[in-house]
Amino acid sequence: MKLYDYPTAPSPRRVRIFLAEKGVEAETVTVDLAKGEQFADDFRGRNPDCAVPVLELDDGTCISEVLAICQYIEELHPQPSLLGGTPEERARISMWTAKVELQGLSAAADAVRNTLKAFDGRSVLGPVGYEQIPELAERGFARVDDFMHRLDAQLADNPFVAGDRFTIADIAAFVMVDFMKWVRTNIPEDCTSVSRWYDEVSQRPSAAA
Repeated sequence: MKLYDYPTAPSPRRVRIFLAEKGVEAETVTVDLAKGEQFADDFRGRNPDCAVPVLELDDGTCISEVLAICQYIEELHPQPSLLGGTPEERARISMWTAKVELQGLSAAADAVRNTLKAFDGRSVLGPVGYEQIPELAERGFARVDDFMHRLDAQLADNPFVAGDRFTIADIAAFVMVDFMKWVRTNIPEDCTSVSRWYDEVSQRPSAAA
């Protein structure tokens, strides 16, 4: 199988970390987003949304979206489980992954994509170009700060985002924190539990993926 990737993009990094935690190798094909290769007809045939990551199976089937790819990998390689081993654990991990995506990563995307000149005219992921809106960037920064503090409260009582072990929710949150560094935004000083957790996750070999 092949993973269509771009080294600095946050979404494919989530998949790379997931694969590294599983000990699963996949051939990597770089799609140069800076050159617009995601809009080429060849890649559109794999993902009409013109976004990475895409996992292409040996039979040519293409799977896009981080969670869908990770669910597929988890089915093939159930250990170590990163999506949960019981109904309650799976629900809790899904809940926190959704919180990170909808409250953290989406806010980070608004902040980054409406601030950096590299995204001028491309402030929204996908095949349609949208102009940057500075007010969305301001709101994105505020939302990220708010979410960091809610995440800090969760991590004050739990070693990891969704409980007592590392899961896909930690991968999403870890990538979100690093994504905000693109616009020189670090963990708030008073979010000491997030800092503790981030330092620990950074030591995992998969963090370099």
